[in-house]
Amino acid sequence: MNTGSKNKKRVVLPSRPDPPTVEQILADISRAAPSDPVFSILEQDPSHPYDSDLDLKFQQCRQYLELNEQLQEVRARLLRQREELRVTGEQLDRDMAEVKGQPL
Repeated sequence: MNTGSKNKKRVVLPSRPDPPTVEQILADISRAAPSDPVFSILEQDPSHPYDSDLDLKFQQCRQYLELNEQLQEVRARLLRQREELRVTGEQLDRDMAEVKGQPL
């Protein structure tokens, strides 16, 4: 019987904060310096001029959220690929041990 796993203490992780509200996002954007990297990523498309500053900020928020979603998808893909590499590495280690154990 394996009692080692029963005696391990569980690590309590802090809870995730609530996502920012639209007002908080707009406040962050309005406080950001013009040289902030987010503005170089979210540059205005010349084919879609904005009628007001509010339209511009809305489009910037929308683009930011789209980029954030893309980053989350890439992160999930990388986590899957990392797990696949880990499993492949373990299989390779087992195969190497098996080959080393065979007589020449």
